[in-house]
Formats: sequence, structure tokens, C-alpha cells
Amino acid sequence: MSLPALVAWWVLPFVLPLCLYVAYTDLSRMKITNPTVIAIASVFVVLGPFLYPFDAYLWQLAQLAIVLLVGIVLNAAGVMGAGDAKFLAAAAPYVALPDLRLLMALFAAVLLAAYAVHRIAKATPLHKMAPTWDSWNTTGRKFPMGFALSPTLALYLCLAAVHGS
Repeated sequence: MSLPALVAWWVLPFVLPLCLYVAYTDLSRMKITNPTVIAIASVFVVLGPFLYPFDAYLWQLAQLAIVLLVGIVLNAAGVMGAGDAKFLAAAAPYVALPDLRLLMALFAAVLLAAYAVHRIAKATPLHKMAPTWDSWNTTGRKFPMGFALSPTLALYLCLAAVHGS
């Protein structure tokens, strides 16, 4: 992994709870809230200058801007929700570009698992544990992508903490 382990260890205590909250709010309300996305981005903005050389820090921040622009276009085209686009942008600075292939494979696995877990819970009495959650009551075929995106970021950072450069 190209993400330095030191970076992952420093950001994990802040980002991990936020990722859990994103999964919860997307399951319960089908929303990824702006304050949470801003908090995820802010952790990088505040800690990044201490963890990266300044030029590398600026490139990581550029990833945020690029992913946000692409996300806005994809949202406007109806391909993804606005919260998903904002979350991807906030998560982008944490990803080392050489790890992008690994991240995509990790996302594919997490997405399949999250989709299966969500659909099984929705179709069985498990959904009665949280009967008011929007993700199984009012959304029809929609899937809360924050339930897959946020664990992907959390797992990526955990892997980097253990196996990072």
C-alpha cells in the first residue's frame, strides 16, 4: 500500500467514527449529512500539513476538488446522489493514487456485502429492529450507498495502518 501507515494511524481515530455515522444516517434517513462530510474533509485539511510534505498535501487536496467536480456532474446526470458525491470528494484526499486499483477492488467487495446484508435484513424480520429506517420503508429499490462507501474508506485506512508504507 502506498498510503503511509503513519497517516492512516493519525486520521483513523477521527475518520472511523464519522464513517460509522455516515453508514447509520444513510441507512436510517437515506442522507449523508453535510456536517459529516465537512468534518471528514476537515480532518484531512487540519492534519494533512503535519502528515505530508506540502506539495503532496496540495495534490491530495486537488483530488478532493477533482472528485467533487466529477461528482457534481454525475449527480446532475442522475447517476448518483448528492450525498454520495460529497462523501467521495471528502474521502478522496485520504487515498493514495497508486492504491486506486486496490480501493476499487475493496469497494466492489464491500458493495456486494453491504447490498446482500441490506436486502437480507429488509426481507426478513431483522428490519423490525429498526422499523422506521427509510432505507427499507420508503425508498423502493434505492440502496443507501453510504452503507458501502463509508466502510470502504474505513477499511482502506485500516489496511493502510497495518500494511502502509
